[in-house]
Amino acid sequence: MKEPFDRNEAKKLVLKILNEGLTVFSRHAEEELAKDDLTTVDATNVLRAGKITEPAELERDTWRYRVHTERMVVVVSFVSESKLRIVTAWRKKK
Repeated sequence: MKEPFDRNEAKKLVLKILNEGLTVFSRHAEEELAKDDLTTVDATNVLRAGKITEPAELERDTWRYRVHTERMVVVVSFVSESKLRIVTAWRKKK
């Protein structure tokens, strides 16, 4: 796997993994979702419907991608071509 992916490649891989692979949530992501009264289903829906609007960011030796909808952001990293890790998520302020 050669990262970083461009926005379109990353989105295609997110969708492929959601449909055919394994998605895991970090403890941090679960805690942040709970703080904002959100669920793992909410985060998964953001990944399906959202857009990646900025380039990947390298943090702790891992490329991270932000998936946005109007109301939420979910940050993901690719463990492999078949495994997606949800790093964190939050509700956007109004």
